[in-house]
Amino acid sequence: MEQNLSNLNSVPEHQYEDDDSTQSAFASRPHRPPAQISSQKYAPLDWSGYFDQEDDVHIPGSDDVFHIYKAGTDGPVVFCLHGGGYSGLSFALSASKIKEKARIVALDFRGHGKSTTEKDLDLSIETLCNDVVAVIKAMYGDSPPAIVIIGHSMGGSVAVHIAAKKLLPSLAGLVVVDVVEGTAMASLIHMQKILSNRMQHFSTVEKAIEWSVRGGSLRNIESARVSIPSTLIYDDSRKCYTHRARLEETEQYWRGWYEGLSENFLSSPVPKLLLLAGTDRLDRTLTIGQMQGKFQMVVVRHTGHAIQEDAPDEFADLILNFISRNRIGPHGIEIPVGIRRPPTSTEA
Repeated sequence: MEQNLSNLNSVPEHQYEDDDSTQSAFASRPHRPPAQISSQKYAPLDWSGYFDQEDDVHIPGSDDVFHIYKAGTDGPVVFCLHGGGYSGLSFALSASKIKEKARIVALDFRGHGKSTTEKDLDLSIETLCNDVVAVIKAMYGDSPPAIVIIGHSMGGSVAVHIAAKKLLPSLAGLVVVDVVEGTAMASLIHMQKILSNRMQHFSTVEKAIEWSVRGGSLRNIESARVSIPSTLIYDDSRKCYTHRARLEETEQYWRGWYEGLSENFLSSPVPKLLLLAGTDRLDRTLTIGQMQGKFQMVVVRHTGHAIQEDAPDEFADLILNFISRNRIGPHGIEIPVGIRRPPTSTEA
């Protein structure tokens, strides 16, 4: 039912405290009322300005439906996995540039964005990996194109596990964005406090966008205007917006995301790129691996944790350069014309 937001300006976001009566963010989502335009500076931007289309991928044999955003028509598939609490639209600004030379797909994980599953709170590493494999299988069948998988934060751990376990036969490259085992494991003891201290309720979508930028979680206003709305859900009982992903209820899975991440990353049998916001994030295992030349590493300065949002043009350039450097084509490794074996008379 269409809701009236005319009285929301009088509702301060901070007056609410979490209690048992709070509606789960994973419950069936009510119709969102139109947002008030409190500031054009923080007005939401539509995904269609960056991706070519959105789609729902139904997983056979289940009621799970995963939402994806797609762009581009040629080249390998750049398959993007967002971090916890984000959505596929975290890659929107970089998608508009990557699609010029490659196909790009950005997935909403279960419990995030517009994806709906039977167990939205099951964010175990095994479930998340199986979800990605199932989506790719549903999209491409038994003949998938060459795939470069990109994972940010939690999505980075999923990407690494998929690569290390060789779950995708057509995997041609792995890109991990600002997640390192040592740093991640050390931060887990603070995660609940961080989640509980963040703003929980917003009278308008614009207020949430403004909070994300002013609070420093995102440094690019344009990206925040695209991605933040997809991370929210409207709470009918409180007449306000709140976070779609209830990460505080998934603590049992956090350690599984990051344990053994460095060794799994180094053992992944594909070209690897690690993008970091600072060298202080590198742990001992990766430092040794980097010195041995086992992967390419780039530190992207002047960004926060969400490199792909804060510096989308530089991020896109790094991804395209990675694809070019490793000669990854639509169906795998491309052999330069100059070193191809001349065809025999029977092949000509």
